[in-house]
Amino acid sequence: MKLGMVGLGRMGANMVERLKRDGHEVVTYTRSGGGTVSTLEELVAQLEAPRVVWLMIPAGDATEKALQEVLDLIQPGDVVVDGGNSNFRDSKRRCAEAAEREIQYIDAGVSGGVWGLQVGYCMMVGGTPEAVAVVEPAFRTLAPEDGYAHVGPPGAGHFAKMIHNGVEYGLMQAYAEGFEIMQHSEYPYDLSEVAGIWRYGSVVRSWLLELLYEAFETHGSALDGIAGYVEDSGEGRWTINEAINESVPAPVISAALFARFASRQDINFAAKVSAALRNQFGGHAVRAVEAAMDSPDPR
Repeated sequence: MKLGMVGLGRMGANMVERLKRDGHEVVTYTRSGGGTVSTLEELVAQLEAPRVVWLMIPAGDATEKALQEVLDLIQPGDVVVDGGNSNFRDSKRRCAEAAEREIQYIDAGVSGGVWGLQVGYCMMVGGTPEAVAVVEPAFRTLAPEDGYAHVGPPGAGHFAKMIHNGVEYGLMQAYAEGFEIMQHSEYPYDLSEVAGIWRYGSVVRSWLLELLYEAFETHGSALDGIAGYVEDSGEGRWTINEAINESVPAPVISAALFARFASRQDINFAAKVSAALRNQFGGHAVRAVEAAMDSPDPR
């Protein structure tokens, strides 16, 4: 199929490459330059009905602005895909706004980080069956086998991705605390060695553990050069808000989010583990100790 991709960041560029490898034709645009076209108008002009425009840009104002520009350029029957980490409530609203113009809107939760080009992206897709059917060839190309599902109506994709990221917070924090306990224990553990053997046969083995092993191998068991300063991009807060709205207890995810807050005030080894993991799976920048101590709280 042919589609337009808006955004060529850490994930967008690799997604384009994976699509092209499978024979899809992709027209690309990014505000910073480097796409196959220099304007959104050119991108839309090169697509055929039903046009598919995929937004792979940061959630929030950037997505909102780009969506409004795209809606003014495309026609009834066309499809917009939001592949960023948008709040599901925004996605439901945007879907309704698009429907007023007879344009289809899909919210696609995407996980895979910088490794997606190689191993594929988990795709959690929300939208009408009619809209999803148009873009499904691309979803199946981007996802590994059994890694794609149309999970429900508009908003369902980003809701699932929100919960996915909340769970990720808890898993990362559990690893971080466990390795910190070992680091402070009476035993002279080689933490890289421990992470390495846990990858085989252990009930706590996971891809995150494999990435932690790679981080230890790269930076050493003390994670030298990595500041224990851990950002949060919002999904953990949203997950906790929804847990409160539904009266569902979520103590692990809540504690993991609060630990990230604490990392910005007090450098500690558990936070360094989390910072290293974010760098390994998502390509997120790590801060040097001096830079982290000098930086204000991003809230």
